[in-house]
Amino acid sequence: MGHAPVDNDTVLEKMGVAAKSAAKILRKLSAAEKNEALHKMAEALESQQDFILAENTKDLMHSKEAEYPESMVERLTLNQERIQGMANGLRQIATLPDPTGVSKGEWVNADGLRITRRSVPLGVIGIIYESRPNVTVDATALCLKAGNTVILRGGKEAINSNKALIQVLKSGLEGSNVPIDSIQLITDPSRELAAKFMKFNAGLDCLIPRGGGNLIQTVLDNATVPVIETGTGNCHLYVHEQADLAMAKSILVNGKTHRPSVCNALETLLIDESIADAALPTLAEALAEKGVLIHGDDKVCAIIKDAVPATDADYHTEYLANEIAVKIVSDYDAAVSHIEAYSSGHSDAIVTSSYTHAQDFLVDIDSAAVYVNASTRFTDGEMFGFGGEIGISTQKLHARGPMGLEALTSYKYTILGSGQIKA
Repeated sequence: MGHAPVDNDTVLEKMGVAAKSAAKILRKLSAAEKNEALHKMAEALESQQDFILAENTKDLMHSKEAEYPESMVERLTLNQERIQGMANGLRQIATLPDPTGVSKGEWVNADGLRITRRSVPLGVIGIIYESRPNVTVDATALCLKAGNTVILRGGKEAINSNKALIQVLKSGLEGSNVPIDSIQLITDPSRELAAKFMKFNAGLDCLIPRGGGNLIQTVLDNATVPVIETGTGNCHLYVHEQADLAMAKSILVNGKTHRPSVCNALETLLIDESIADAALPTLAEALAEKGVLIHGDDKVCAIIKDAVPATDADYHTEYLANEIAVKIVSDYDAAVSHIEAYSSGHSDAIVTSSYTHAQDFLVDIDSAAVYVNASTRFTDGEMFGFGGEIGISTQKLHARGPMGLEALTSYKYTILGSGQIKA
């Protein structure tokens, strides 16, 4: 006899009811109770790492059979060091201040009402992500610390790893006051269920995609649940005519080659025409030493013989690899216009010794993170002092830039009266 078809609506409905029920309990727990749960989950990861690694091996074997790209296999791979890093991350999050129940302002109005704006959890957060099993742990920890329950939907390439991690994390919760249903994992990797998840308004308060541009765009195009857009990083470095060339080279090489596969890596270099003949060969040589391929406009190709001609699409591209688009611009205004047209609103930087141009750049560039004389690689929750991040938001509503614990909360107004009625 064949198995009865799975009713995706029923699966999601049950998860949503359980998550909502758990959220009612979780939002009342103290910081100490949530921190105890985080420590117990960390202990569970350490004590059950052999089981996790065995399940991860199944995913790695499948990845080789499916001939996944090497970069994906690297993100998918777990080892003792990475599991220990996850456990340490849980403990670190436990040391951070509780972002809920915090007064964001309090006042008494003309009618004698005491009004307080108080931070509260978002509720039930959905996370839809690809290949990296560490997201399973990081996202869970951040959501729970901020008083939210979480429903996770990872990629099929990491299904065994994710199931193992969730099983282990839940075993840690068994000895705490945090409900086990605070963490749930969608184990059916079908696109049909993913599509329903994106429209699960009855069960989710918000949805956060973590992954490549295609995943994020799919969620934006199809979701009816409120989405916090994270990620795509077409990040620019503009070398102004009054730049310190040694500083520009250092920032360029770091931004492009320190870790090319991340969203805060540089993808486009702009340089003023007045210094291009003198400065560009030095910058290009530094990139070439790191194996970076340059896609350049006609002027760039005339100066750098190894550059390949750039198309308009190249200036839109998030390479996530040892490639960079380079363009010579006529002046500051042309650089700003180019960034306005091509930037994804993630992180953009200028190198200049001109105070006026530096201050103008901070105002003119409307990205989540705008830098003067520093690498875009610092756009990161930990680097900003948030202790961790759920992602980097490139939108403007609710949250923007690296999203730490506070970004996983909303607020409500509490009003204390003594019998007042509206006249």
